[in-house]
Amino acid sequence: MPTYRYRTWHALTGKPLAADLPLSEVELGLSLNAAGDFSGRLSPRLAHLLLTQLDPGNTLLTVERDDALLWGGLVWRAEPEGPTYPIEAAGWGSYPHRRHDVHGNLNGRGPYVNADPCQVIRDTWAYAQSQPDGNLGVTVDPVTSRAKAGTPAEPYRTDWWEAPVLGSVIDDMTQIEGGPEWTEATDWSTDRPVGRIRLGWPRLGTRRTDISFASGVNVAATVPVTYDADSYAQVVIALGAGEGRGRRRAIDAIRNGRLRLEHVLEVPAEKGNDRLAARARTERTARQILGEITEIELIDHPAAPVGSWQIGDDVRVTLHDQWTDYDGWCRVTGWTLRPPQGDDPERITITLARADRFTYGS
Repeated sequence: MPTYRYRTWHALTGKPLAADLPLSEVELGLSLNAAGDFSGRLSPRLAHLLLTQLDPGNTLLTVERDDALLWGGLVWRAEPEGPTYPIEAAGWGSYPHRRHDVHGNLNGRGPYVNADPCQVIRDTWAYAQSQPDGNLGVTVDPVTSRAKAGTPAEPYRTDWWEAPVLGSVIDDMTQIEGGPEWTEATDWSTDRPVGRIRLGWPRLGTRRTDISFASGVNVAATVPVTYDADSYAQVVIALGAGEGRGRRRAIDAIRNGRLRLEHVLEVPAEKGNDRLAARARTERTARQILGEITEIELIDHPAAPVGSWQIGDDVRVTLHDQWTDYDGWCRVTGWTLRPPQGDDPERITITLARADRFTYGS
């Protein structure tokens, strides 16, 4: 059975606080294009630790599994609830959502015209950490992309009088057509934990042939395959910028022997015909898929040991039960770990999406 260790650190100085925090009912995980999350409970008899070792908004929390650093982030909430003290934390990517652009255009780094969104993400973190008492030591991967943020007619800008949330700037960059993806990692730097934003373009992760998720091997439970035609369409009508007869429009359609179903995609800020057509094609490809596995529960197994998969990876999934007969490539979009407690074993939940739902930049 694996062993888990929870440690806390002063967010600014990196000073060690709790060397082995006694938490129960722990659950932690990571996601694609979102901050990771963590929850646990502290016994009331240890509530004095809240002031010295669990100061919300000023404390880093790390999780080690069998001495390997698995997760890191910031404690945001600690509030009594009956006989226990629930603790809530979130990954490094949660920090920009608590910060604002008070100078405008990231203090002169913008406005952006045909800019690489990867650079805008790096600039956002650099701006956040350049302000007094704002440096967490988070690094951002030096990945570049061929996606574009802002146009000569409409530069991407953040105005100080609106005090935009820095996390929203990062979200904007990932929503650009063909833009980058991100997740988090935590590493050791000398004797303290540091965060890293893993950027990926044209995608995060890779197709994995060295690991697999399969019934009778390492899959303990599944959510049934979903067949939902409410979102199905072979025809996508993308509506872009403009009004009335002058509105940009792109239609992407195929015939496949099924009853014709249509979907309207509203993209009011899109002025480029080529980009609008690409958006329509991507949406149509995603909406043509019926039959999807959204979640599986794994056991730690040599077929895919804990830590072997990464957010964004495509993994072969083979499932067979009374309801399911499925074999296909699925993308890991998130994972959640529940450490063993008492007689309950470790539980590992993987959230998935059909790999062919994704179209990557090139």
